[in-house]
This record gives sequence, C-alpha cells and structure tokens, in this order.
Amino acid sequence: MRKATSTNALNATELYETCGMAIALRILGGRWKPGIIWHLGHRRMRYSELKALIPNISERMLVQQLKELEKHGFVERFVFPEVPPRVEYALTEEGKTLVPIVRSLAAWGNTQREKIKLPV
Repeated sequence: MRKATSTNALNATELYETCGMAIALRILGGRWKPGIIWHLGHRRMRYSELKALIPNISERMLVQQLKELEKHGFVERFVFPEVPPRVEYALTEEGKTLVPIVRSLAAWGNTQREKIKLPV
C-alpha cells in the first residue's frame, strides 16, 4: 500500500478529480472486468457459470474482481440459504449502464486485432 502523500498517490488523486476517462478506465481496467460485465449483461448467473464462461481466470481473481465491482455498486450478490450454498451475481441498474460501453470497446478492439499485434 502506498502512502497517501506520495507523488504517485497525489497524481492519481488529481487525475481522478479532473479526468472522467481516468475514472472509467479505473473501473473497467484490467483483463477480467470487461468480460465479467459482458456475461452478466446477458443475465443473472451463478458463480460457477461465470467461472466457466471466462477461460483461465483463477477463482481468487474472479472473487476479487466481483468484490470490486460490487463495492462500486455495479454488481449485486445474491446468497440463497440452501445447502450447499448458492450464490448468484447480477448487474445493478448502474452496472447495466456499462454494457453498451463494453460492447463498443469490444467492437473497436476487434477492428484493431489485425492492425496492432500486441505482445503476449
């Protein structure tokens, strides 16, 4: 964890206060969040369904990303008092506003695939 008074932390604070794009990228950033939003944009899902739809994501990472999206109010978690326990996830109304953004990013990214060879 970095100090709140570090140059990096101060720069990030100023950037988030003045740039909406920085906030959007912080929310959607990373390898897994867009895919999670994409799949939950279709319907409410059990954890195991979501895990199966996102190849190569670790359980730890899926839990972490879902918790972050839940913390920011984009995903809602439903726990059913059953044995074994059943947990489902769905986008909130605010989360549903991210679906067109993710779709647009996916479409744009698909047009760039052949133009830009990204290193693995």
